[in-house]
Amino acid sequence: MTYQIPLRDIQFVLHELLQVPAMLEDCGQPELDAGTIDQVLAAAGQFASEVIAPLNAPGDAHGCSMPSPGVVQTPPGFKKAYDEFTKNGWAGLACSPEFGGQGFPSVVANAVYEVFGGANMAWASYPGMSHATYVNVSANGSEEQKALYLPKIASGEWAGTMCLTEPNAGTDLGLMRTRAVAQPDGSYSITGSKIFISGGEQDLTGNIMHLVLARITDAPPGVKGISLFIVPKFIPDANGAAGARNGVVCGSIEHKLGIHGNSTCTINFDGATGWLLGAPNKGLAGMFVQMNHMRVLVGMIAIGLMEAAYQKALAYAKDRLQGRTSGARSSSEVADPIIGHADVRRMLLTQKANIEGARALALWTAQLSDLQRLHPDPARRNETAELLGLLTPLVKALSSDLAVEGTLLAMQVFGGHGYIRENGVEQHLRDVRIVGLYEGTNGVQAMDLLGRKVLADRGRQMGAFLDMAGAFAETCGPREAMREFAEPLAALAADIRQLTSELVATSAHDPHAAGAAAAPYLRLVGHLALAWTWARMAEVAFRNAGSTDPIYASKIATARFYFQRLLPQTAALCGEIRAGSSALMEPAVELL
Repeated sequence: MTYQIPLRDIQFVLHELLQVPAMLEDCGQPELDAGTIDQVLAAAGQFASEVIAPLNAPGDAHGCSMPSPGVVQTPPGFKKAYDEFTKNGWAGLACSPEFGGQGFPSVVANAVYEVFGGANMAWASYPGMSHATYVNVSANGSEEQKALYLPKIASGEWAGTMCLTEPNAGTDLGLMRTRAVAQPDGSYSITGSKIFISGGEQDLTGNIMHLVLARITDAPPGVKGISLFIVPKFIPDANGAAGARNGVVCGSIEHKLGIHGNSTCTINFDGATGWLLGAPNKGLAGMFVQMNHMRVLVGMIAIGLMEAAYQKALAYAKDRLQGRTSGARSSSEVADPIIGHADVRRMLLTQKANIEGARALALWTAQLSDLQRLHPDPARRNETAELLGLLTPLVKALSSDLAVEGTLLAMQVFGGHGYIRENGVEQHLRDVRIVGLYEGTNGVQAMDLLGRKVLADRGRQMGAFLDMAGAFAETCGPREAMREFAEPLAALAADIRQLTSELVATSAHDPHAAGAAAAPYLRLVGHLALAWTWARMAEVAFRNAGSTDPIYASKIATARFYFQRLLPQTAALCGEIRAGSSALMEPAVELL
C-alpha cells in the first residue's frame, strides 16, 4: 500500500493539544492560522504519497552509484522529485522571508518532515540535512555569509552537509586530524577526510555547502581547539554563483544496511578553500546548533517510518484471514481477519500508542524551539531553552528506539510475509535502524541526558520537568474521568524524583553509576514524557466526548491501553537502575 499522511492525528496535535496557531499569534505571526497550516499539511501529504513514496522501493533496490570517480548519481526519479520539491517552495518552508523562505515555525516543518520521512526516508534526508545547515549558518554566520548562502539553501538551489566524523574520531571529536591553515586572504586551506557524510555528493543541486570541523594550526588540544568552516564544493564567484571547483572530492559511497537512496560518502578535502564560521576554536558549540536541530528532526523521521510500517500492518491485519477468533463466527468465511486476535491487537495497539505519543512529544519539543526563538518574553525564552535541552536527547533516542521496536512488531503482524521485500516492511526496518546511530548514538544521548543534564545540576532541570508533570496530574486528578491517568502519572513522577536523588548520591562515589543507569533512565523518563503526553491528549478528548469525530474515542482508548499495558514497564526499569554498576563492571574482560 502507498503511504498516506496521518492528517487528522497531526491536526489534533498541532491545533488541539499544542494550540500552535494561538502560540504563533502570541509570537507575532497571526497570519499562520490553522487553515494555512492545514493547507501546508495537505499539500505535503499529496507530495509524499504521489511523488516520493513511489520512489521508495525502487530507490532502495537501485541505490546510489559512482559512474566515474568522484561523481555520484542518485536513484532514477530522485532528481525530478527534488526539482518539483524546490519549484513548489518546500525547501524554504521554515526559512526566514528575509532570505526567500516562507517563515513557518519548526513545529510545522517537523510535522511535514515526518510525512516526507515516512514516505521516503532516503530522499527526505537530502533536504532535511540542507535545512539543518541553514539553521547553523543562520545562528553562527556573518552577515556576508548569511546573504551569500542562506538564499541558496532556502531556494533549494544549493544543498548542505555536516562533516564531523573521521575514521579515527567518531564520538570523541577531540581526536580529529583534519587541519585548517590560515591564508593571507582570510580564508583557510582545509585538508583531511570525513566519513559517513549524508548527501556528501549528489546530482540534485548545483552546489554543496559542507560545514566542516577542523583544527587550526597551534589550536588548543582536544575539543577546545576545534573550529567550524564553510567549505563549498564550488567556490562562489563575485556574483554569488557556483564558480571554480574546490579541492573537495567524494572518495567513495558506503554500502550500507538501509537508506540506499541516500548517498553516504567519504569526503576528501585536499587543500580545499574554506571560511571560518563563527569564532576560532568554538566550532563544536557551533556545530551543536545543527546537531541538536537534527536530533529532533531525525526523531520525527523515525516516527514517520514507524507510522508507515504501522499503516501496512494494520491494512494487512484487516485483510488476512487466519484461524477463528474466540466467540461466535465473525463472518461466513472459512477464517477470520487476524485483527480479531488479541495478540495481534496487542502488537497493533503498541505501535499506535507509541507512534501517537512520540509524535505529540516530538512536536511539542519542536514547538519549544520556536518559543525559545520567537517568544517576546526573555524569561520565557530562557525557561524554554532549558526544557528544550533536556528533551532533545530524549526525543531522538526514544523515538528511534520505539521506531525499531514498532517496525519489528509490524513485521511480526505480517508473519513470514513481513520478511520478504515486496511488502515493504523489511525496508522500513533497514532504513529506520540508522536513526539510533545518527547525530550521536542513543547511548550517547542517554549519557547526555543523565550525565550532562541531570547529574550536572544535581537534578534541578529534571525536577522542574517533574514539577510540570506532577502539577498537571494534581490539577486533573480530582476529575473522575482523568483519575485513571492522573494517579499513575503522579506516582511515576514521584518515583523518578526519588530515583534521581539516589543517582545523584551514588554517582558521587561510583564512576560507573551514570553509564550503568543511563539507557534505562532515558527509557524511564521517556515513559514519564509519554504518560504525561497521553494524559494531556486524553483530557482534550474528554472535553470533546460528545463529538462524532472518532479521533476522540480513539485517543481515550489508546491512552487507556498505554497506561494499562505499557506504563507498567517502568517498574522493571526502576529495578534495573537500582541494581547499580557492579554486575556490569565486575566481570573480567576475558569473561565477556
